[in-house]
Amino acid sequence: MTTSTRPASIAHPASSGTAAARAVDLTKVYGQGETKVVALDSVSVEFRQGQFTAIMGPSGSGKSTLMHCMAGLDSFTSGSAWIGDTELSSLKEKKLTRLRRDKIGFIFQAFNLLPTLTALENITLPMDIAGRKPEREWLDRVVETVGLSGRLRHRPNQLSGGQQQRVAVARALAARPEIIFGDEPTGNLDSRSGAEVLGFLRNSVRELGQTVVMVTHDPVAASYADRVVFLADGRIVDDMADPTAESVLDRMKAFDARGRTS
Repeated sequence: MTTSTRPASIAHPASSGTAAARAVDLTKVYGQGETKVVALDSVSVEFRQGQFTAIMGPSGSGKSTLMHCMAGLDSFTSGSAWIGDTELSSLKEKKLTRLRRDKIGFIFQAFNLLPTLTALENITLPMDIAGRKPEREWLDRVVETVGLSGRLRHRPNQLSGGQQQRVAVARALAARPEIIFGDEPTGNLDSRSGAEVLGFLRNSVRELGQTVVMVTHDPVAASYADRVVFLADGRIVDDMADPTAESVLDRMKAFDARGRTS
């Protein structure tokens, strides 16, 4: 999908400079011998607190693999991945599960809402499972930020696709995670709904101090971010601050032309 054009002037907050997540020489290899595929090739990158970062690259470049490894959803072959001061490979499965639950939020292309629960129940479900009560003031602020105040009693089948994804965004924000990862979070949405969700993600960074890392193939979606990291063949090949849809598209075209001539 292609979202509508990003608003022309957006004042991004200065990030704290502290890494919410980082990778050092992160390598992910699938298979052996003739079937060996290097999905990530010694990637080192930081995602700073209070910043919205987009990860882009051609199909098979390793962008989703990078996100999944850094979010603790997939193992890696060598190197290290950190959430705050915690190195993921040092954790046993139980502690890794707890870290994902307490410090990481996820937004995926499929909304992953339970159809029998209301919007509010879907938002608070991870905390309910963990036996934690949501902070009411924070929850109210999140609901207001994503524009769901009048929809909390509705079930998913009573909501549009954009509203369902807003519920998924609110669910990721509600537990106040240290970082939110999104894997093509607007991929199933039309242009208008996609632009709304991207605006909510941007506002969560600007107004709530959240840290967001999003994988996307869409230059317009990437233009909502403060920064774009470009991957190709499992390596970081560029890093752009204050992107526009046009500058991202030009960079992607340059990578395509380089690939054809190499």
